[in-house]
Amino acid sequence: MPSIRPAQAIIRDLGRADYEPVFAAMRAFTDARAPDTTDELWIVEHPPVFTLGLGADRAHLLAAEGTPAHGIPVVQTDRGGEVTFHGPGQVVIYLLMDLRRNKPGGKLYARQFVEKIEQAIINVLEAYNLAGERIAGAPGIYIAGGPRKGAKIAALGLKVRGNGCTYHGVSLNVAMDLAPFSWINPCGYAGLETVDMRSMGSAAALADVQQALAQELVRQLGAGSVAQDEMHTASNNTTEPHGQAAK
Repeated sequence: MPSIRPAQAIIRDLGRADYEPVFAAMRAFTDARAPDTTDELWIVEHPPVFTLGLGADRAHLLAAEGTPAHGIPVVQTDRGGEVTFHGPGQVVIYLLMDLRRNKPGGKLYARQFVEKIEQAIINVLEAYNLAGERIAGAPGIYIAGGPRKGAKIAALGLKVRGNGCTYHGVSLNVAMDLAPFSWINPCGYAGLETVDMRSMGSAAALADVQQALAQELVRQLGAGSVAQDEMHTASNNTTEPHGQAAK
């Protein structure tokens, strides 16, 4: 029986929520999916946390083995890629989608999925007068020109199950404490400079960028438009700060 693609995706704003409960919820949602389950995008802002990809080399975490780095927890995940940092002032959007469903333009493959996510980030940055670009072999988005050309501003890490269902997603740095990126080799690259929109001269509000990126992802991925009154807010576990595709 052909799979069904609902006309619209649901965007849920989780607010600020601890990483591990959201990670568990993503897996539980994906485990329970049915052929007609509506795709969802979850917007969240995490308290400080380092996350490791499934095959990550812990040597990229620049702290003693088995100890928290500068008091920030380290969480092992099942996404692709190496180590990255999430924290306040960063847009994180998790993509709980079924790539095998029919939609305009046909089904998506993992590489196309990544390309569309990256294009959404590039388009949002352009709307804020910032130029982003891809770098071959290094998923994510990088500053395209000027003295900080090649600095990373957005990371991508996905899990694509054999049935085509995805979770994890994308992070875009808006206005955050960038110091923790210097305590790791971001995405496995020693010395990689990491920037945010604020350090690149944009005074964008986090909430505005969250909504802009969510809507552009919906558009790029052919998931249907989502009106403001169709937004859903989930309960969160809040803590104050103190296929895989690689990050």
